[in-house]
Amino acid sequence: DVFEQPQHIGHKKIEFHISTEIPAVLQINSEKEEKNGKRVYLYAATEEINNTGFGRIFPAPSSNDKMETEEEDDEIPSEFISRKDLEKNRLSREEMEKYSVFKNYEPGDPNCRIYVKNLAKQVQEKDLKFIFGRYVDFQSEVERNMFDIRLMKEGRMKGQAFIGLPNEKAAAKALKEANGYVLFEKPMVVQFARSARPKQDANEGKRKK
Repeated sequence: DVFEQPQHIGHKKIEFHISTEIPAVLQINSEKEEKNGKRVYLYAATEEINNTGFGRIFPAPSSNDKMETEEEDDEIPSEFISRKDLEKNRLSREEMEKYSVFKNYEPGDPNCRIYVKNLAKQVQEKDLKFIFGRYVDFQSEVERNMFDIRLMKEGRMKGQAFIGLPNEKAAAKALKEANGYVLFEKPMVVQFARSARPKQDANEGKRKK
């Protein structure tokens, strides 16, 4: 008798599974299912699947809209400067013309390394990381290793820095957004570094040989 019951219930499972009115069936057969045992798990499983399905449908439209509008803010961790703060403390083109450091300014040839000058004495590496770290994906080991800050604190190069970024695109964005940013009451002058060019020439020379 014990083994015969599941066999009959097994045939009924297949027939009732096609029914679209699962919640109604659940209410009617809930008392019977408790007695029969295994069939409870069948309907319970279908009920859970329906719940998860509806759960996915509702949050999707609202969360996608937020992700599109706040995509850039989400990409950049809070430990780095925001684009709004960069824009607030950056000089306009007209204001830049008043400073001698921006006379005859040229961005230079694009490459992944940038050169920053006119830095205040108080500037430390952490200050530059706070600004230029926003152009690096720290979840990527490759980009993390390529990000390099060399701040000159002594001699003729004092108040200048070289910053290595993951690629030309990141460097170009950093130059565009950070050039003229006032750090410790002094506007930074940001250009592409010249040091990347000789390496390319040396590689070309080896190929010719």
